Amino acid sequence: MINGRNKWMMASAFAWRPPVMMVVIFAFFIALGTFFQGAEAHGQSLISNSKEIDPKITNKNAPHLLPVKNRPIKDDVIYFMLPDRFYNGDPANDRGGMAGSRLDHGFDPTHKAFYHGGDLRGVIEKLDYLEDLGVSAIWMAPIFKNKPVQGPKGQESAAYHGYWITDFTRIDPHFGSNQDLKDLIRLAHARGIKVIFDIITNHTADVIQYQECQGENICPYRSLADYPYTTRGDRDGPAINPGFMGDDPRHQTPGNFARLTRPDWAYRPFVPEAEADIKVPQWLNDPIYYHNRGETTFRGENSLYGDFAGLDDLFTEHPRALDGMIEIYKFWIKEFGIDGFRIDTVRHVNMAFWQRFVPEIRAYAATLGNPHFYVFGEVYDPDPKALSQFVRDGKFPAVLDFGFQSIAQKVLIDGAPTQMLADFFAADRLYQSDWSDAGLLPTFLGNHDMGRFGHFLLKKFGADADDEMLLKRLRMAHALMLFARGAPVIYSGDEQGFTGDGHDQDAREDMFKSKVAVYNDNRLIGSDASTAEDNFDPSHPLYRSLGEFAALYRAHPALRRGEQISHFAAETAGIYAFSRIDVQSGAALLVAINSADTPQNARLSTLKASGITADEPGLLLGDGQAVRDAASGDLQLHLPPLSFAVWGLYDKE
Repeated sequence: MINGRNKWMMASAFAWRPPVMMVVIFAFFIALGTFFQGAEAHGQSLISNSKEIDPKITNKNAPHLLPVKNRPIKDDVIYFMLPDRFYNGDPANDRGGMAGSRLDHGFDPTHKAFYHGGDLRGVIEKLDYLEDLGVSAIWMAPIFKNKPVQGPKGQESAAYHGYWITDFTRIDPHFGSNQDLKDLIRLAHARGIKVIFDIITNHTADVIQYQECQGENICPYRSLADYPYTTRGDRDGPAINPGFMGDDPRHQTPGNFARLTRPDWAYRPFVPEAEADIKVPQWLNDPIYYHNRGETTFRGENSLYGDFAGLDDLFTEHPRALDGMIEIYKFWIKEFGIDGFRIDTVRHVNMAFWQRFVPEIRAYAATLGNPHFYVFGEVYDPDPKALSQFVRDGKFPAVLDFGFQSIAQKVLIDGAPTQMLADFFAADRLYQSDWSDAGLLPTFLGNHDMGRFGHFLLKKFGADADDEMLLKRLRMAHALMLFARGAPVIYSGDEQGFTGDGHDQDAREDMFKSKVAVYNDNRLIGSDASTAEDNFDPSHPLYRSLGEFAALYRAHPALRRGEQISHFAAETAGIYAFSRIDVQSGAALLVAINSADTPQNARLSTLKASGITADEPGLLLGDGQAVRDAASGDLQLHLPPLSFAVWGLYDKE
């Protein structure tokens, strides 16, 4: 019995990209006519057995990708890491050149909230490991100079994650030097590997204090309505900043903001004397360039104006702040030749900021010979309607695809109908613009904030769940991530079966020998190892599988840049099948997953042969059968439990 229904999405495809899709559809029928033509046997053609393709080729043997600066992000497999947790290549910098205790320098390798010693030299030492995995772009958490430790007494933690910046012009000494970064980029580029920076424009480290709540970690938010810019303390306070017209987009001009001279509209901000010049560039030390309204609750107005965990929230509506951030990040592009920016906390910055920042940064990179400079934002929301707003209105080429992560978890772990995948991808038209499409979105399964896909599996199936079942689900999930549209992102450690204990600090285990007890008792999927040892094992089943996936990804432009069309989805857990079509060559690949824990069949009536003489198709990767019915032309799929398969075309020898 076939559970499900065919999904033919031509209507939505025409609605959002008519000119391209007409070409795609023509190429699609040409290619699929070729794809499913074969020797007739008893009225059927066994596609999966017509030609076996050995997928176990290393990434180095895969076709060479375009040079770094000429390569679009759709061609890349991205590897996301926190450098502090990746590898320690230079123990001499573990304390960042500072003396004192861990509350001074932030180094304590036994505690999950402090620096552990990973650095840029460590990344350099492991470039072979990354290249063999199939990685072609490294995205690093921020490595700018940070305030090493902050937090209320007894709750201090360190800036190992990199999000508490004080000096935007140099590398944090815990990670190395500016020269170390230049060396990393040079050596990575020599291997065809891009280097992407994680950057911040929303806030700096927590330096500014408020007279009204000194010594307190949280100062309640004070709204614009109750505490306008033109009175001190509240609406009835003394007049200040005469003539200032507000910070709405109409008034975000140098002339208007020249009238904003006092920052004490809500609180009375001050900078402690010992930190008066801690921020670089110098303009960042002036409280006038911050909102100074207290703690955010992430709702309404304070989502834009509030301090996040006490961090100093930049007045991004201020023209000087906008100009200053553009100057800072142009410097890194020019001096280091980096290849892209992931931008933190995007939804907490006003849209007008992005409308200038993103196009100007990309245009500047293009003048320096990088027309494919990649900019993507973090908007922590699974709803494509919310995410796509920052593409269409904010001029971002891409945002992190939290929607993909959410749907993948629901379908591949929770057993939701695979129809949800088809419906999710049908919303891709929301991202269509002159500068973007859904194929540019970075797709991922888990991260350093929400937690790992392996953790979600253990949470669902139990700490003692069968290892082979967990491996199958992880392979299937990563196959979907690699072979569906989008730029796939592997989170460091996932390729070694890391699971973690939860989110945030509990999802940031060390790849090198860890001294953190709450990490070292974690289960690793696919291995008997623990995080108490180095985990750079090239024989780990997930590392090997991801290497195979990346090799196939590199070998077939259709998997990287092709249009995606859904063909079958089930109303329960089961099969989801879709094609990827290369418009230029007409090559088509068919991808299917089975999320059920039982064998599943599906009939694809949308793939009827067109009678064109065929090349010979073959199973490229995975486990399954594709059988064409000679009478109807329908394609019948059979997939084992918790599996995936990819079929493609090859010329007859």
